[in-house]
Parts: sequence; structure tokens; C-alpha cells
Amino acid sequence: MTFHLHYSAISDVGRVRRDNQDSGYAGPWLLTVCDGVGGAVRGDLASSTAVQQLRKLDQPPADDLLGQVAGAIHRADDRIAELVEEDPALSGTSTTLTVALFDGEKLAMGHLGDSRAYLLREGEISQLTQDHTFVQTLIDEGRITEEESRTHPHRNLILKALDGIRHEEPDLFEVPLQLGDRVLVCSDGASGVLSPERMADILGSGTPDFAAVELVRASLEAGSTDNVTCVVAEVSGTEPDATLQPLLVGAAADLPRRAPLAGAGRGLFRGHRSGDTGEIEPVTDVELGEDIPAGAIPADPIDPEAARYAPRPPSQHTGLRRLLAALVLLGLAWIALAVAWSWSQQQFYVAEHDGRVTIFRGLNADLPGIELSHPYETTDVEMAALSDIEGEQVREGLEADNLADAHTIVDNYAARQASG
Repeated sequence: MTFHLHYSAISDVGRVRRDNQDSGYAGPWLLTVCDGVGGAVRGDLASSTAVQQLRKLDQPPADDLLGQVAGAIHRADDRIAELVEEDPALSGTSTTLTVALFDGEKLAMGHLGDSRAYLLREGEISQLTQDHTFVQTLIDEGRITEEESRTHPHRNLILKALDGIRHEEPDLFEVPLQLGDRVLVCSDGASGVLSPERMADILGSGTPDFAAVELVRASLEAGSTDNVTCVVAEVSGTEPDATLQPLLVGAAADLPRRAPLAGAGRGLFRGHRSGDTGEIEPVTDVELGEDIPAGAIPADPIDPEAARYAPRPPSQHTGLRRLLAALVLLGLAWIALAVAWSWSQQQFYVAEHDGRVTIFRGLNADLPGIELSHPYETTDVEMAALSDIEGEQVREGLEADNLADAHTIVDNYAARQASG
């Protein structure tokens, strides 16, 4: 049986942050969330660039799903690298990435960073992705629990991201689907504050649109200080309503990041449990405290989002990779030159040398400082014995198809000289 996805997506700037660094996309074949760099290095640009590349996957896929996902991720990485090369001020920008490509029966997953994907099946929720974070390594080593990781001082530090420099290899895997499954792809603004039980309760409620809205609202009510993006899809046996169009949300949608009211850093929230539409109340100066400017984060002196993506030295193998790349390019250039030289030494022409008609080997051309030919065989035919027209032709050089053809040209001049 071929399934269909009924999907929804929503992204909110949250109660504290000024800009939305998240980007998301939901379509009939593709679900993805990217959480960009915080701070001044344009995380919104990194996440939106990645999503704009990934959304090209939203079409009936071919057989090699994982290959398509890997290729799209690498193209997104290359595009970010191009942006950094064009504007060095963007150096340090990066984004997490979680992408799910659907083929009617299963999902092909690609993952970097700490955005997450979940599967809700028959009321049980399971985390599909594994975070590439410092605290996840502590969990894997048994040093802290999942619950303790939510309050760990370094919970925001990621170890892998899409930055156009380090070219990290993503996690790639497939997930078989069943009728009635629900899939959630979200930024850490949601997964960082909601327990799996709370997430499962909301994810299984109502329509995908209702679940997405409630997940964002619950995250903000739970105290999330980050942008929150949730993409929800339900596996169905029927095609979705024809009016359902792909959804592009967050920074990638180029939505306003401030409410029109001066000083109100509001989110673009679309609804709540009662079904009304509205906006989350802005954080006021009173809530933040008299000594904290409006819009600031009442936490550590350093924005944890900026510290989370603080520029780190390249891998210790970066120099070696560059050296190997240079050696490969040098080797290719040497091979190309060797091939060109070998071909040139199979070319012949007839010209003048020391007053005699001479067969040259190489190309009848000049390059400054480089000799492309040399006398190969000097004949007994003297230039003085040739007519003015013949002499001019020889001085300019007569091309020959091969050595035998060059001998034929010389023999003709020799015969005319003998008859004269």
C-alpha cells in the first residue's frame, strides 16, 4: 500500500529572541527543520540557505533515497561555503539539519546537530535521530541521564553542523512507516523543554496542524528561550486535501521578525487550544527586570545560543586535507602536461633552419620562454634554390600530417631543385 503524508509546519521566534534562526519545510515528499547559528553571524541565512536547497527534494523520489538525501545535504554545504567565500564576515555561520524524504512507504533520514525527528506509533514515541552534542556523549558514556542533560550547563554545545568548512558526514538511515504513524521534526527549542511523554500526548492529538501549533505553544509555556519550529506529518491511506500546499516557515520564508508595534518583540504564533488565532505576549521590561534591556536574555552574560555555535578551530586534519588536495591537483596538472607534451611530439612541420629546408618536430607556434618544437631532420634542399613563393611558404612553416607527409613535402622541393 502506498501512503500519503498529511502535514503541517509552524515556526515561532519565541518569547525572548529578536530573530528567528530556524527554518522549516513540509511538503508531500519532504519534511525538514534547520536551526541556524545564533549571534551576529547570520544563522538565519545558514538555515534558510540549507532549506532552500533541501526543498528541491520535494518530488516523487527515485530508488536511491539515501543517495538523494546525502547529495542534497552536500549541495547545501557547498552553497553555504560559497556564501562564506563571497562574504568572509559570515565565517562561523552554520546550521543543524534534520531531513526526512518520503517515498510512499518509508522515510530516508539525514541528520546533523541537535534538531530532532520523532516517530509516534500506537501511542508510543521514539526518537529517530541522535544528537551530535557534548551532553549526548555524556549520556552515551552513562555519566548523566537524559533528564539531567536538560539542565546541564553545556547542553547547547553541538559537535556537528553544516558550515561549509568542515564538511561533516551526516547520519543517514531509513525508517519504515505504518498507517497512522505520526512524524515530528523539530528544533531544540521544542525538544529541549518537552518531555517525551508530553510530546507524545500532544503529537497524538487532533490534526497535524493542531498538533504542530500545540507543540509550539507548549514549548513556550514550558520556558523555552529559543526559537521553536515544529513540522508534523501523519501517515494516511488517503490523499490530503487538494488545497494543502507545501509550507515554508521561519527564516526561509522571510517572514517579519518583529511585530509592527514598536518595542514589542512578538512571535508569529498562529493559534492555541481553543482554536483562536493570536500572538504570544511579548516579554516586557518588567518581566526581564529593571536592569536588563528589553529583548535581552535573562541568563548567563554570554548568549548561550552564541556560545553554542561559537567558532571552533578546524579539524586537526584540515591542513593535511588541504595538502592532499594540492598534491592531487598538482598530479592532475602534471598528467595533463605530460599528455600534451606527448601529443606535441607526434606533430611535424617543414620550415627553414640555417638556410636549409628542415623537418621540425613539435608545434609550429611560439610561447614566451617555451620552445614548442625543435629541428628533427635537416635536408640538403637549400632555401636559395626555392622560388620566392616557395621560400615564403617554408619560412611560415608547412604543416604535415605525420613524418611521412613531411618527407613527401621535402622530396617535392628536392625534385624541383634537381630539375632546375
